[in-house]
Amino acid sequence: MKKLTEIAERLRQALGLKKLYFFVIRSYLGPLTLTFFIAVFILLMQFLWKYVDDMVGKGFEWYIIAELLFYASATFVPLALPLAILLASIMAFGNMGEHYELVAMKASGISFRRAMMPIVVFTLMICLAAFYFSNNILPIANLKFGTLLFDVREKKPALNINAGIFYNDIEGFVIRVGHKENDGKTIKNVMIYDHTSNMGNINVTVAEEGIMEKSPDNRYLIFTLFNGYNYSERIEQREDLDNRPLQRSKFKKQFVRYDLSDFAMQRSNEELFKDNYQMLNVKQIGESIDSLRLQFDVRRVTFLRFLQQSFNYYANMDTTVQFHPDTVKAIKPDFISGFPPERRMVIMDLALSSARGVHQQLQYTDGDFRAKREYIARHEIEWHRKFSLSFACLVLFFIGAPLGAIIRRGGLGLPVVFATLFFIIFHVISMTGEKLAREGAWEAWQGMWFASAIFLPFGVLLTYSASTDAPLLDLEYWKITFKRLVFWKKKKKG
Repeated sequence: MKKLTEIAERLRQALGLKKLYFFVIRSYLGPLTLTFFIAVFILLMQFLWKYVDDMVGKGFEWYIIAELLFYASATFVPLALPLAILLASIMAFGNMGEHYELVAMKASGISFRRAMMPIVVFTLMICLAAFYFSNNILPIANLKFGTLLFDVREKKPALNINAGIFYNDIEGFVIRVGHKENDGKTIKNVMIYDHTSNMGNINVTVAEEGIMEKSPDNRYLIFTLFNGYNYSERIEQREDLDNRPLQRSKFKKQFVRYDLSDFAMQRSNEELFKDNYQMLNVKQIGESIDSLRLQFDVRRVTFLRFLQQSFNYYANMDTTVQFHPDTVKAIKPDFISGFPPERRMVIMDLALSSARGVHQQLQYTDGDFRAKREYIARHEIEWHRKFSLSFACLVLFFIGAPLGAIIRRGGLGLPVVFATLFFIIFHVISMTGEKLAREGAWEAWQGMWFASAIFLPFGVLLTYSASTDAPLLDLEYWKITFKRLVFWKKKKKG
């Protein structure tokens, strides 16, 4: 009977913990979803502000813009997800602390660490999903986004011929319309300059009025001109260059058609962009790094051989000269005085030419080596980024959860301030480490894990403080501690 009672009590406790865990996860999931989409939306607005000049006035269909924004949103996940986890963890535990729910848990014998456990497991699952996204989905999103953005930026502005302005976006032609009626089709005082022959204004069409419209498939621009003239200068023969005979023909009605295929958006082949390091997964980046390092070693060995041959070149020109490695030690500073005057200038010119050539080659090779090392470093940075993203999410959770429990404030007020402050510091440190790694001052793993290594001890300290109710963020506690320290120093001096 006693055993049955113990089993029943354990079942009640388990059911109670299960409900508690569901409550904690539900409190965390809502703010996480909200803050994630808010962060992505803010980053999208920043993207639109940056590239608005490349999209306005080009006549894109709505689905092109929607596709571009969708792929852009996918590329913003590595930046939005850590911020969302940090802010959501502060909000969730801040709400529970503000409404004394954490106090009730502790009074029921449930510690802060145990209350964190379901969200820790849930965050670990998010970290694994973030790695899968970064390794498998993000490279595809980067490829689609990069290709589409290139096509969007390269597209010509939409056809827009305004009255009184010389329009030259149609290749080989300059068109001027004196007046346009309200229907947008009827035009008057039309002038068309044909520059397809690259000989200047030798072919001109002038008309009193006309109709301007596109073909049903929008592939051609068709002008129907009335009551005009065609002017053409003949310069086919040599004597035409002096006399410049002019040919004029009158017409009552004339059709002119222009190809608008250049105004259509041309979709580039994604194969041209797929070898970029941002479009590769972990395995492909590793293979690229091995290949690039091998090419760099071969280039370095080839240059060393060239350098040795360059220094030995002039000595080997004379077959009577025997070159020895220690020849420089045996040469006196005034060795050139032993040669005839006419030979001295030749020797000096050859020496200067050789030194300048080697110096120029060294400068070029140094820049080439720097570029190759930076390119390898970018691949290594991208490789570590796949893993550092997931770990950063976990580190920021252990910053946000105990911080929310300590400040005991929920909503979008004080938690947003703390989350923004911590995330800005984290992002600045991350960018600094990445820059140092890209420039070769640090190894790639040092630069990419630098921010997480700095924030991890703070996460451990904050978690310990929240678990033990240590007054680490209590201002009065630090004031009292400071006064005690000052009093102790004065007493020691006295």
